[in-house]
Amino acid sequence: MNTATRPVLSHRQILLLMSGLMMGMLLAALDQTIVGTALPTIVGKLGGINHYSWVVTAYLLAATASTPLYGKVSDLYGRRPVLMFAIGAFTLGSLLAGASQNMTQLILTRGLQGLGAGGLMTLAFTIVSDVLPPRDRARYQGLFGAVFGLSSVAGPLVGGYFAQHDWRWIFYINVPVAIVAIIVCNQVLRLVPHQRREHRIDWYGAVLLVGAVVCLLLALSFGGSPGWAWGSARILGLFTGFAVLTAAFLVVELRAAEPVLPLRLFRKPTFSLANAATFVLGFSMFGAIIYVPLYLQIVKGATPTRSGLLMLPMMVGIIGTSIGSGRLISRIGRYKWFTVAGTAVMAGGLGLFTLLQVDTPLWQSFSYMLVIGVGLGLAMQPLILAAQNSLDLRDMGAGTSAATFFRSLGGSVGVAALGAVLSNQLGAAPSINDPASLRKLPPAALTQIQHVFVHALHPIFLVAGLVSLLAVALCLMLHNGVLHGRGHGGRDEEPGGHVVDPAELVEASVG
Repeated sequence: MNTATRPVLSHRQILLLMSGLMMGMLLAALDQTIVGTALPTIVGKLGGINHYSWVVTAYLLAATASTPLYGKVSDLYGRRPVLMFAIGAFTLGSLLAGASQNMTQLILTRGLQGLGAGGLMTLAFTIVSDVLPPRDRARYQGLFGAVFGLSSVAGPLVGGYFAQHDWRWIFYINVPVAIVAIIVCNQVLRLVPHQRREHRIDWYGAVLLVGAVVCLLLALSFGGSPGWAWGSARILGLFTGFAVLTAAFLVVELRAAEPVLPLRLFRKPTFSLANAATFVLGFSMFGAIIYVPLYLQIVKGATPTRSGLLMLPMMVGIIGTSIGSGRLISRIGRYKWFTVAGTAVMAGGLGLFTLLQVDTPLWQSFSYMLVIGVGLGLAMQPLILAAQNSLDLRDMGAGTSAATFFRSLGGSVGVAALGAVLSNQLGAAPSINDPASLRKLPPAALTQIQHVFVHALHPIFLVAGLVSLLAVALCLMLHNGVLHGRGHGGRDEEPGGHVVDPAELVEASVG
């Protein structure tokens, strides 16, 4: 199936490479969650409450729009220089964001961070696919899922801590980790050869794709806010721009010699179904789960730091099942029923969250979090693995970046769409942007706001749960094919498949 061979790396080289890639991915995943908790504090220091949402939107736009570009560019120029650029851009953005003196500077530097983050996400999956066949790869991509689980808890926890001390370290903390990631990945990736070939950059396609994504995310992010009514000329203009730019992008990609997103890949049913399911999973995952810490802060009175700790059951579920399912998939050599079970369990967990009330005991909400974590751990990485398993090595960068792009895009659409649902449910209720300020209210007024907020959350989790059922249907349609490669105790179907126990990554990273 593949038209190129994989490089053969030693046991220690694979361990070091995985450690470096996980550091880079942790940076990008953590920055999606760490800023939200501390944002009220940052706005209080820098001023500019009217630009509040742009701090998040700038990062989201840059990361989502740049994701598909990294895969294709790395296919043409090699993984190492492109990964070094991504980590460098993220590090520079972190330094400048920490030194920001006003909201405008912070928004611009967050965009630079997002530009780097788009590469950190997609290149980690792509590089692993370069050095390991799919069957051996499964166990390692399970570790990447664990990184997402860790960031979902560590982000609010670290963000809350620095918000109470010095918010600038939310960004500065990235720098030493990024430096280590650069050193490790740079050394090991020198051993991964890149065969240069005649190429042509699809600049028109890249510009059209970025423009279409920006129009869509701006419309979804600001639609329904003051001055941006859904029927206003601004929003309709953005949606029209999205439609026109998307149509132009499709025409250009059909004619491009080196398309940034090869449309021929979508002729493969497994690739198309896996990406569609990944989009839906991203919609439900990012769109609904971001409201769980808010529930803990507003209804249960938890501080930002403590709300991060209270998310531990979800992290346990994601990490445990990501690693466990990765090892099982590597042993069995098939992935379909892991994706079906994971999306079904996640849909059930989201449904359970519609039972939340003001007086719901914490242990009960912990059990709901655990269920969602288990579902995410079972489905998240196997879906990317399914898409990769259908690709030739020459398309691995573009195909993997497409899978990461659709997950990010699904999350962006989910955050915007479910945020609109929450706004409609809250109506004229008091602002809840700063949960800490609610504690100053009289008990009767606070209780009333808590009841309004809880009942506003129910439709969000219901919609997310119903959308997740679509992911179940898509996963049921996946072909139950066999992963290429050696796996547990079998023959190697492709060169270069070296099996390593993930537990040894800890030893390698500290030793």
